[in-house]
Amino acid sequence: MLLIGNGTVLTLGERNQVIPKGGVLIQDKKILEIGSTQDLKARYPDVEFIDAHGKLIMPGMVNTHMHLYSTFARGMDSKSKAPKSFGDILEGLWWKLDKLLTLDDVYYSGLTPLIECIKTGTTTIIDHHASPMAITGSLSTLAKAAKEMGVRAAFCYEVSDRDGEKIAQEGIQENVDFIKACQAQPDEMVAGMFGLHASLTLSDQTLTQCSEEANRLGAGFHVHVAEGIEDLEDSLAKYGMRVVERLDKFKILGPKTIAVHCVHIDDHEIEILNNSQTQVVHNPESNMGNAVGVTPVLKMLSQGVKVGLGTDGYTCDMFESAKVGNVLHKHAAADPSVAWGEIPQMLYGNNPKIASELFGGKFGELTEGAWADVIVVDYTPPTPIGPNNWTGHLLFGVSGRAVETTVINGRVRMLDRKLIDIDEEAIGARSRELAQEVWNRI
Repeated sequence: MLLIGNGTVLTLGERNQVIPKGGVLIQDKKILEIGSTQDLKARYPDVEFIDAHGKLIMPGMVNTHMHLYSTFARGMDSKSKAPKSFGDILEGLWWKLDKLLTLDDVYYSGLTPLIECIKTGTTTIIDHHASPMAITGSLSTLAKAAKEMGVRAAFCYEVSDRDGEKIAQEGIQENVDFIKACQAQPDEMVAGMFGLHASLTLSDQTLTQCSEEANRLGAGFHVHVAEGIEDLEDSLAKYGMRVVERLDKFKILGPKTIAVHCVHIDDHEIEILNNSQTQVVHNPESNMGNAVGVTPVLKMLSQGVKVGLGTDGYTCDMFESAKVGNVLHKHAAADPSVAWGEIPQMLYGNNPKIASELFGGKFGELTEGAWADVIVVDYTPPTPIGPNNWTGHLLFGVSGRAVETTVINGRVRMLDRKLIDIDEEAIGARSRELAQEVWNRI
């Protein structure tokens, strides 16, 4: 057993509590008990103890849309003209990079951001992968990296027709094989989804095949939806319908599906998302960086859509994503009263629900029986903190790099800012070598 104590425990969850001098008792992979450190130590005198030294003890973060493969783009000079549109970004950067990745590149471009996840308190991710010239085995390669780092992760391969039928078929098969492997050997640390790129790179024939395969497996989709205006314009021009309408036609939507971005959608599409119980994930930093527009998350939430928060590979730090989401929607609405409740609902309420749909069990709360995903944050509140004002403390006082200790599934991955059983120096050195080789090939 492990006791993390002598800190301010923020339990979150439905019965959110703030417990001064509190502790979290872990047995194996789950939380056994919450209470005062003094009481827990008295009843379990021989337990292994991690001293939080009065700092904040809280649940680990969940990132519901990540791109591990984007790592090697960091610092890269694409040697192409400055992009003027989202289409330029896709063609000039991402569709050049993903074609050059080998399985070795996939592995190391996964390891390094997974280390960043540990350092910033992100304990669970839902990833969306692409490597068109190294598809087969790519998802098991990423799963291997995640297991070695000890981060809980779901993976899918983004099927697309942009590189031809053979590669599209290989992508479909990679999804099918990985999902079957996950179903054959259930593991609370790894899950599979059926990945799709976006409507604008998917033919009717491919969507039909993907829908049939995923529905046969009982799997949900992970798909980019109306991220750029190009996706909407393509769907209207070719099919006479909007993106969400098209995906609904092919039975892509539903309670197991994650529709990412949903920037260029209208009220009717919001109604479809709500009625189908499709989960949406908002990525504020990426949308701003790509200049694609503002997702109508406030309207979606008000109408009952389950909207989560992701990063799109822009960062591993979910606290950062929440800060940007807060100011983005205030700025877009020209209303300082909005986004105070909606962004916390997305990150601390809906993200755990989305993760639970994939992995089972309780996420995002320090309560008996929940997964033992716990972080200690170097934050001593300058004003009183309680169950009614914790969101303001996290928004203005906490960032990912303030995380000191990270425990995932009951396993200590970082203690007092020191990674456990992870050779970051060696991993980083090899990652830089491989990244340079990719840049040279570009």
